[in-house]
Amino acid sequence: ANAERVQNIPLTELYPFKNHPFRVRDDEAMQKTVESIAQYGVLSPGIARPRPEGGYELLSGHRRKRGSELAGKDTMPVLVRDLDDDEATIIMVDSNLQREKLLPSEKAFAYRMKMEALKHQGKQTEPACAPGVHKMKTRDKIAQDAGEKSGMMVTRYIALTKLIPPLLAMVDEDKLSVSTAADYISDLPHSEQTDLLTVMEKLDVIPVKNQLVRIKQYSKDGTLTITVIDAILSESKPAPVQITLKKDRLKQYFPDSYSSRQMEEVIFSLLETWSGQQR
Repeated sequence: ANAERVQNIPLTELYPFKNHPFRVRDDEAMQKTVESIAQYGVLSPGIARPRPEGGYELLSGHRRKRGSELAGKDTMPVLVRDLDDDEATIIMVDSNLQREKLLPSEKAFAYRMKMEALKHQGKQTEPACAPGVHKMKTRDKIAQDAGEKSGMMVTRYIALTKLIPPLLAMVDEDKLSVSTAADYISDLPHSEQTDLLTVMEKLDVIPVKNQLVRIKQYSKDGTLTITVIDAILSESKPAPVQITLKKDRLKQYFPDSYSSRQMEEVIFSLLETWSGQQR
């Protein structure tokens, strides 16, 4: 406790946490933060630890630092703590998970970082249990701290970190669900994920569950190719509608002098009239 102290530290001496998974956006919420800082200053200090090479590494307060920069401030109040890497990672994740809106990719890398830190610490996630009572799994502890429904959701989020960036971006954009991407795509080698993305873009389709189940099985069997993926995903594309009008049949309704183009114009004119009557 004696090592902790709040200091007004120059913004130039505050550095982001290494591999910080949370994005700092210059959005409407940031503008409100800037206005508040300009009027009242930073009301809640950030948290940082000293860097061996000088300056301080921010654990909590990346948005407040950005807001201070935009508000024209030179310093920011920070609570300085001496922490090892694992302690710092856990504080960084827990403090930033309190944000209201987080992308799946942000949660994914944050949960993975905390999972690795807890495992590295080698500590129990809760006090020793009575005989016959199971200890809480690390993923369940993370879920409890973050307000997730279950440890399985934490596992799914962490699985997203195995996706290639374009597919992970599709999860952030809600084009792919977290469960679909985690359960059926994340275990594919990156080369196969790239092939899958190529076919998805080519056909302009989002694969459904039964298609991904088959793709995953082909991958396990070692027989998945881009041709196989194309064949599976093509099933979701409806066949183009083609109607053939026989010339001999049309001739009975048109003079012999009418060309195919003239026949077509008459047919579409009649269809427009019919369509209007239907409406």
